[in-house]
Amino acid sequence: MLPRTLPRALPSLSRSAFIRFASSGAPSLSNPALWKTSGFLNGEWTAGSSKDKFAVYNPGTGGVLGEMPEMGVDETKKAIEFAYEAGKGEWGTTSEYDRAKVLNKLFALMNEHAEDLAKIITAENGKPMTDARGEITYGASFIEWFAGEAVRNYGDIVPSGAPGVQNLVFKQPVGVCGIITPWNFPFAMITRKLGAALAAGCTAVLKAPAETPYTTLAIAELCRQAGVPDGVVNVVVTEKGVAAVGKELCENPLVKKISFTGSTRVGKILMQQSSSTLKKLSMELGGNAPFIVFDDADVDKAVAGAIISKFRLSGQTCVCANRIFVQSGIYDAFSTALVKAVSGFKVGEGSLPGITHGPLIHQAAVDKVERHVKSAVDGGAKVLVGGKRGEGEGYFFQPTVLGDVKVGISEIDEDETFGPLAPLYKFETEEEVIKLANAPEVGLAGYFFSQDYRRIDRVGKALQVGMVGANTGLVSQTAIPFGGIGQSGFGREGSKYGLQDYQNIKLVAVGGY
Repeated sequence: MLPRTLPRALPSLSRSAFIRFASSGAPSLSNPALWKTSGFLNGEWTAGSSKDKFAVYNPGTGGVLGEMPEMGVDETKKAIEFAYEAGKGEWGTTSEYDRAKVLNKLFALMNEHAEDLAKIITAENGKPMTDARGEITYGASFIEWFAGEAVRNYGDIVPSGAPGVQNLVFKQPVGVCGIITPWNFPFAMITRKLGAALAAGCTAVLKAPAETPYTTLAIAELCRQAGVPDGVVNVVVTEKGVAAVGKELCENPLVKKISFTGSTRVGKILMQQSSSTLKKLSMELGGNAPFIVFDDADVDKAVAGAIISKFRLSGQTCVCANRIFVQSGIYDAFSTALVKAVSGFKVGEGSLPGITHGPLIHQAAVDKVERHVKSAVDGGAKVLVGGKRGEGEGYFFQPTVLGDVKVGISEIDEDETFGPLAPLYKFETEEEVIKLANAPEVGLAGYFFSQDYRRIDRVGKALQVGMVGANTGLVSQTAIPFGGIGQSGFGREGSKYGLQDYQNIKLVAVGGY
């Protein structure tokens, strides 16, 4: 049965709640030079030796945006060689202050072209323009941040136990970095890594996401305009060759660092491939974030937190709440308020005005959400709102809330949905929910709501994740160390710690004093 406080008829997302706009081709940009259609090697736009192409789609319409060359291992090797040579040249020896000047110019260019960049993101990723604009602001902030960190790249003088010796500690760029990013934040995922790499004095080869290559290439164009020397930033585009390109980046001895954001499964493969050359690694991998609402929570704040944590980008974020645990005393009030809020979403193609939630990235993503809903319902869960595919073209699934979900009955417990599905689990005690929250082997983010300051301290420490949001559904910020523990990976991005993953620490012991 439904909780007594819920209406007997399920709220529905009517046909009018889903808005379509059949379109294809490139978006209209104020600066068409940002729309690039090939790879970027050593300062030149090139398809390399590729004769094949792959299509890039608008997930909100299903229409083709354009085509990209199917680059491969040969182009990746060349990109690595260009990056290696560029690192030995002016970029590798330039001062931190000069690198900061370039990064600040890049930051200014990103702000100048923010609207065009947002249009590109919406066209190939599908997120609403409001969210795309927010991503540009957030992503550009990493460039500004690391411009500042570049000139705070302090070394040390370490007291020596040996007479007449002075110990000098330097931080130096690690070298060529292979950067592999996903499609869900096509701008910010790159700037968070590339900003640190450039600030440290590294060079980079970017493997662009096949779903969202245009944003990556626009970043490369702005790097060129900002004065980043040729060969310092290179971009390889591919769809069929993703595995081969990744393998080359991991096994090529000229590459000294791999930074990857993606699934735990793929992260393990890249780690194995990198082991032969003992590369420095940063891995931001899959999550299964718990979201806990205790009886003493402020319901309105908890619902607002759930909306942003669960449904931002239609649930396609790595820190997205995947399992929502609600204590029994507040369960009815919370579920009623959440259903009401979700029922008010306006779903559609992201460039249209008023849209709050866009499509999923492709059909496989829709299929996965549908499978998770079915597995939960088959186990006794109730659909409180949504629960079906969207109508018409594009890759849509209705924003969905499931009630009375039981632990152990569905794929949701162990598998990140990555879609607009909020499953509500009822719990009784703090001890019980901490055990449930920590059950998965991944540990990226977790959230909880409570007005008891002692509980905030206890639960914040008890959750086995890299990042905790207490009374907030949003943890991502430029200044915080972003990353997970366990099978969610290692390394930290952003913050004062973010530069370290792109540096080697060197001791020079000077005698004769």
